[in-house]
Amino acid sequence: MNVLGFDYGSRLIGVALGNRLTRTARPLGVVANSGSGPDWERIEHWIREWQPEALVVGLPLTLDGAEQPASRGARAFAAALSKRCGLPLHLVDERRSSIEAARRFAQRRAAGLAKRKQAADIDAVAAEVITETWLADPT
Repeated sequence: MNVLGFDYGSRLIGVALGNRLTRTARPLGVVANSGSGPDWERIEHWIREWQPEALVVGLPLTLDGAEQPASRGARAFAAALSKRCGLPLHLVDERRSSIEAARRFAQRRAAGLAKRKQAADIDAVAAEVITETWLADPT
């Protein structure tokens, strides 16, 4: 019933947990990413802990839907993740996910549920948005 969603970035990768029954997601956190690759140990810990049946990775596209340099990084991460984990993997158009993530983070701050110092976690909120986008239409 669980899926893990990822918002790939060259320095940080946001991670969220989604539930196929409720079609909702929640942020789990972020993992470091560098020239030597992501923190695979942390990612694999979450996979063991939550035992997802599928993985979702956001695909950054331009506003007109074209691929961009960041798309290559996300695709390479998705391919490596799929190879390492052997789970079904879905790429999701993540256009406008950053805007929605910023809106949600601001709402959580206003409600006292998040603090400014947690701003790095916005990548996990973006993963939440990406995961919920896929859960709404898991084709």
